[in-house]
Amino acid sequence: MNTALSWKNERVTTEPCVSRRALLVCAPYYADAQTLQKALSSDFPVQVFADLNLLAANVGDEAGAIVLTEEALLGSVQQLGQALDRQPSWSDIPIILLASNRNRAGKDNSLARRRLPASASNIVVLERPLSAGSLASAVASSLRSRARQFDMRDRLAELADERSRLHTLLENIPVGVCFMDLQGRTVVSNPLYERYVPGGTIPSRAGEQAHRWVAVDSNGHQLAPQRFPGARALRGETVGGIDFCHSSPDNGESWMRVSALPLYDAHQQIMGAAAVILDINEEKQAELALRQFNETLEAQVQARTQALAAALSQLESESAERERAQEQLRHSLKMEAVGQLTGGIAHDFNNMLTGVLSALDLIRRRLDKGQLDGIPRYMDAAQSSALRAASLTQRLLAFSRRQSLDSKPLPVNELITTLYDLLDRTVTEQINLTLDLCAGAPWVLADANQLENAILNLVINARDAMPDGGVITVSTQAIKVCELRAELEALQPGEYVRVEVRDTGTGIPPNLIDKVFEPFFTTKPQGQGTGLGLSMVYGFARQSHGRLAIESVAGQGTVVSIYLPVAQPHQAQDNAAQGAIAPGALQQILLVEDDDAVRMLNRDVLVELGYQVTVACDGQQALKILETLPHLDLLVTDVGLPGMNGRQLAEVVQQLRPSLPVLFVTGYAEGAASREDFLGANMQMLTKPYVMQDLADKVGHLLQGAAR
Repeated sequence: MNTALSWKNERVTTEPCVSRRALLVCAPYYADAQTLQKALSSDFPVQVFADLNLLAANVGDEAGAIVLTEEALLGSVQQLGQALDRQPSWSDIPIILLASNRNRAGKDNSLARRRLPASASNIVVLERPLSAGSLASAVASSLRSRARQFDMRDRLAELADERSRLHTLLENIPVGVCFMDLQGRTVVSNPLYERYVPGGTIPSRAGEQAHRWVAVDSNGHQLAPQRFPGARALRGETVGGIDFCHSSPDNGESWMRVSALPLYDAHQQIMGAAAVILDINEEKQAELALRQFNETLEAQVQARTQALAAALSQLESESAERERAQEQLRHSLKMEAVGQLTGGIAHDFNNMLTGVLSALDLIRRRLDKGQLDGIPRYMDAAQSSALRAASLTQRLLAFSRRQSLDSKPLPVNELITTLYDLLDRTVTEQINLTLDLCAGAPWVLADANQLENAILNLVINARDAMPDGGVITVSTQAIKVCELRAELEALQPGEYVRVEVRDTGTGIPPNLIDKVFEPFFTTKPQGQGTGLGLSMVYGFARQSHGRLAIESVAGQGTVVSIYLPVAQPHQAQDNAAQGAIAPGALQQILLVEDDDAVRMLNRDVLVELGYQVTVACDGQQALKILETLPHLDLLVTDVGLPGMNGRQLAEVVQQLRPSLPVLFVTGYAEGAASREDFLGANMQMLTKPYVMQDLADKVGHLLQGAAR
């Protein structure tokens, strides 16, 4: 008989279902099935079955809960019991049994519960009639309980995976690993550890095993078992690797490195320890073999040392003899080079001095006879020879990088353009001189006069290499050197301007290309060149922090390149704007010069120009004279003075007479090679030899500047 469910007209809101797994409902009566479907499907995924066996066939691991009406238990429950028996150990599917109180008013519903199979343990019995809200609440509670079972299943699976990975790690790690309790008994270990420590207890706690493990401390004393790493870790110490010699009945002796550290529980109490055993037998055997090899090697070395001592003594004797021979060769080559240099200097200077001395001798003879005709011609000849000698000394200083350079920023393209007319007049009509200047108007840091002389020398060399005519090209190019270049003699990285003189002349043979920078070396016929042109340009380039490079192909031509460092554009001072130099107005000048003849001539020149001049032969005398001079307008001093040099004298004088202008005159001074570094405030330099007008111009400019 159909016993329909009775529902109170009550609608309650249930919490969202924790799990969306299916709710399996078995209600044989159609009306009950429709009522349960309507009451539960809005909140839960429901599957309704009219037969208990059909429901049992659909009970799987993912079933959420089961709702049964009492009428569903009237038949056999065997298949339901079998389905529940097949559930995994973590699964306990909640079963809600809807019992009827028909014909059982006031009696308990244990009879209905007993109809369920024995494997059903998670049972909730609800007595009808009941409200839809009560039913929904019971179902939601059962599904939450079921969701917790699924969480437990997932956690158990994760733990099983972790355990499997840990087991795999322990099984395959190439060291022995053990986790022990407070008594030193193994809790977890791998086979390698168990092979080293059979019995499951650390050697310090198993007396019969302790003697198999031997180690020594830093003093060479054998460790007692209570000092073994495991025992110390159980006392709270962290122990690094200690090397043990382990003896085993099966494997003999082998070396192990043992480490251990304590393990703490949540209350920071020691709960055990972890130990690691590393097989270092191969390492120790290698050390032993190395030690034996070293001992053998020492004996071999001692024997070989004795054998080599005699050979070494012989080699030292031969080396000393070879060194003497090489020194003699170097001395010979040096004397040859010095002979070549001094011979060239002597040859040229003898010619120039002959011109000077002969001209002066003729002038003296004509004056003695009272004859003045021809004297200007002899004076011009003497001055020409003296200027040639001065040019020769400047070239020698340039080659040795000892000339005094007045390096300043200058526009190189503008300088070459201004120099073009002079260069064009220097070459013959059969030679075409062209300029190929780069864009951008680069500036370089160099001495303008020396750069002009260098370009002029290179053009003259190119002209002489083209007796039948050709093309000379003077070009510039901005380049950037990013790394040291051997072909440019370690030119430092940076920005440079390359000034290039290219000709289409005869070129230089390969066997002579390495000699072209040597002083007095020339390929020109006798008497047509001094051999100092390229050496001067070479010295100028090096002293200007640049380089000189040459490339040549015999029969095709030569390219000579000067590399000069780039400078920032600079507003050049217009000397013409300074106006003409006014004659002296009896300004007081202190002249310091150690050479008597030069001192006398300079004094007479300055007096001739209208100045009052007081002279001194060295720095000490100059300071004494300075104390007696109430007023001083200018100090003119040689740089290379005996005792206190000219630069030191200038510093002392400027301390006593602040802002006093100073003019240095020098033939050569090692410290004055760079004017920018040598000169201070209100200081200028004049290089010997010079003519009267050069001295007058320098003195006049300094005094004019001081008067402003």
